[in-house]
Amino acid sequence: MAKKSKTTPSGHPRYFDDQFDDEKVLYVFRKHPVVMRMGLIWGSLGLLVGPLYTLILTYVKPENPPTMTFFYLSFLVSLLVSGILMFPYWMSWYFSLFILTDQRFIQITQKGFFNRTVADVPLKLIQSINYEIKGIEQTVLGFGTIIMQTFIGDTKLHYIHHPAKVQRKIVALMRQEGIVPEVNATSTREVIHGD
Repeated sequence: MAKKSKTTPSGHPRYFDDQFDDEKVLYVFRKHPVVMRMGLIWGSLGLLVGPLYTLILTYVKPENPPTMTFFYLSFLVSLLVSGILMFPYWMSWYFSLFILTDQRFIQITQKGFFNRTVADVPLKLIQSINYEIKGIEQTVLGFGTIIMQTFIGDTKLHYIHHPAKVQRKIVALMRQEGIVPEVNATSTREVIHGD
């Protein structure tokens, strides 16, 4: 299999393997880092492995307690365990992308090491782009859901960082390409106050 060059024949930079030769990437974004929260929890618990082991040895063998060197080594092991526990969550976040090109919208979802899903929607099929911010967690942390309505159904993009900004950027770029989707926004504030 021939290796693809870093630019397309039309001179546009090549950002991903499945990029068409005449396709130009307009915008790339990811989910909010909040999707890694379970990884952070497991990673934090992993940090406790070494110090807890040292503490247990201190009480089990009070006549021969662990040295500071042992404590530091066990803490280094804890850092390694923490990194191993958090890595799959980070990898899923990092390699899950949303790409807007001048021809289509591409959603790449990575789950674990060996599960990757790619879905794309031609820009001409997108009828409207809406966003939704529900609840206190999404409002405080600044993430929400973008809903793209198409002729074939809705595409929901969950955990999007600053969904209002992303939605405006997508709509502006689509308008530059001559496609004008409808725009609506829903947030907790609008529902409560009836704005």
